[in-house]
Amino acid sequence: MKISNPLFLSLTTMNFFQSILFPFLYNYKAKQLGLLLIWLWGFILIGVSFYATQLMPLPSSFKGQILLDGPTITIFTAPRPFVGSIGERQALAIRSWLGLSPDISVVLFSQQPSVFSFAELFSPRVSVEPNVDFTFLGTPFFHSMVARSKASSSDVSVVIDPDTILLPDFIQTMKHAHKLDHDWLLFSSSKNVSHFPFHLDADGKHWLQDDGSRVKTRKDFLSQDWKWNLCDGKMLIAWNNGDLPLHKGVLPPFLYGKGLHNRWLINEALLSDFRFVFDANWSISNLYLNDLDQDFNRTSEDFLGLTTGKRFWELTGNSNLAMLYGSLYFHEQNFSNIFRLFQCGGHYLLINSAQMVVYPLKYKGSLSLRKQVMSKSTREKKTLECVDTIRSTEGANDCSVEDYWNVSTPISLPLSLDILLSLRADKNKTVVLAVVGYSYKDMLMSWVCRLNHLQISNFLVCALDDDIYDFSILQGLPVFKYANLETKISFDNCHFGTECFQKVTKVKSRTVLQILKLGYNVLMSDVDIYWFKNPLPLLSSFGPAVLVAQSDEYKLTGPINLPRRLNSGFYYAHSDVTTIAALEKVVKHAANSNLSEQPSFYDTLCGEGGYNRIDDSRCLEPQTNLTVQFLDRDLFPNGAYKDLWQESNVKEACLMKGCFIIHNNWISGRRKKLERQVPSGLWEYDMSTRMCFQTWHKTKVVYF
Repeated sequence: MKISNPLFLSLTTMNFFQSILFPFLYNYKAKQLGLLLIWLWGFILIGVSFYATQLMPLPSSFKGQILLDGPTITIFTAPRPFVGSIGERQALAIRSWLGLSPDISVVLFSQQPSVFSFAELFSPRVSVEPNVDFTFLGTPFFHSMVARSKASSSDVSVVIDPDTILLPDFIQTMKHAHKLDHDWLLFSSSKNVSHFPFHLDADGKHWLQDDGSRVKTRKDFLSQDWKWNLCDGKMLIAWNNGDLPLHKGVLPPFLYGKGLHNRWLINEALLSDFRFVFDANWSISNLYLNDLDQDFNRTSEDFLGLTTGKRFWELTGNSNLAMLYGSLYFHEQNFSNIFRLFQCGGHYLLINSAQMVVYPLKYKGSLSLRKQVMSKSTREKKTLECVDTIRSTEGANDCSVEDYWNVSTPISLPLSLDILLSLRADKNKTVVLAVVGYSYKDMLMSWVCRLNHLQISNFLVCALDDDIYDFSILQGLPVFKYANLETKISFDNCHFGTECFQKVTKVKSRTVLQILKLGYNVLMSDVDIYWFKNPLPLLSSFGPAVLVAQSDEYKLTGPINLPRRLNSGFYYAHSDVTTIAALEKVVKHAANSNLSEQPSFYDTLCGEGGYNRIDDSRCLEPQTNLTVQFLDRDLFPNGAYKDLWQESNVKEACLMKGCFIIHNNWISGRRKKLERQVPSGLWEYDMSTRMCFQTWHKTKVVYF
């Protein structure tokens, strides 16, 4: 076995005078002695002052070693609500992190009120980041969490489970890893324990045993019977915020806590070989109590039976993503053949037992600030003992992920339309509906991201094909499938005027009618509509028996409710007898028409030629007594009104008018819509990373 001994630098004052100052003065002429003494003494005072400053915070357990300057560390986690025993254990874990060093800050990924309340207790060191991607059930996306963590300004970013307790050796490991002369990524599997007889004192700085006595040594913790499993256990992943990416390619939209994402990330980091990747299981002590529910969410959906083991589509989704992206499915790395960071005899060593190689940590242009306390032979003997210890436990992390592959399991959301409506409708029993096929998946996501930014959560997606249904589930959307579609949705040939478009649009009115009959109001919105602000308060103010719709009129003057100028891509329908009866007439008319549903809306409600018009912005359907109100185009402009899409700054032009929305219509074809909307800045989705744009993103680069 090859053992590379580290270099040591003695910084004691006596050694300094004996080896440097006295020989130096002896060789100079006497007439220069006075000047040199003054000059050297000044440097000595500066050096001793700096040295003393470094030693001031040393703990009582200091045994001749000099602590390294600590990096700034941000720990990122996604907690559940701080309620009950789960909240207590999360609080204990977070306090254990904060007590390690004043250079540690914590960011909590959540949108839960209890998480904000908890963070206020530890502000400013603990903050909440709600601006990452979540599913409609509240599960955060791992790729969005990692992206936000990488955007941190701290020296080191750490992603960890919210109930994982960190012990003091964590900060020492981070200090040593920070001195590596290459960008790095480390991981450490969390150990599960059935009993943890320690608690933090009131200041959160010292661990106490059940009898109130202080825990003094690391061995007091390590005497516990801990076990870890790299395959399916919890894990800490940390990296320095250097110049190199963590891995090649793009991190898929894994759901956090639903399996495989940690393994996938480590596997890709190893294969990419951008960073030095090592196992820190032997140098970082982190643990969690194993009687906690392993499922991430236990919130308001419990009454639906969606707790542990029930949300199988989330596990299936992660499995499908891990198979489709990266190399984990085809080329799983052998984790026994990587370096392990090990604390051995007071030194931190990198050990690869498979290659029979041991290296000390190599620092950035500096030597290890440790005093040599063992002879060479003693150190080598101790190192061999450490290597034997590691080799004796080989196989603990050599596991396969084959059991995670759900090759034959189709992804499906086992929630009926009734359940989705009860979950998503707002307090007024109103939902926003989008009906979409796979060809418009990117526009759907930009639309969803925008609604999320506006904190509008009461939307539903009706999928017109299997592809958009699967895509929507993987993106965490509340989606249901329209089961009676009789045509295949063309990817590039389902725009205005095509037969495909005519059949697809008729699905919209049928679905709206179905939801109205279930007792919910509906705002129907095409996904090529950009929302500037929430229009629901205004639209609902018109009351029952009024259908409020966008006008497609492009002329600047004259009536806005002329024939065929009702846009069925944006309208609000109240769930009442009058509106339902009128919509039934529209659906029946459209079923017997060779055109799209849009002419059926106008001809049925406003009359052919507009004979049901009662003024320049309203119609009255005589049989049902439904009023149709056409919306002010300055507030709800269509794609041809005042050439707003031709403005150099579309967003500014619309905001000056007070727009609620702008419709990207009066242009034919998906690609042309994208070419107009994406460069305008009215785009909220990164197609390459499958994430919503957030304020913390450094740049916005969109490919289509």
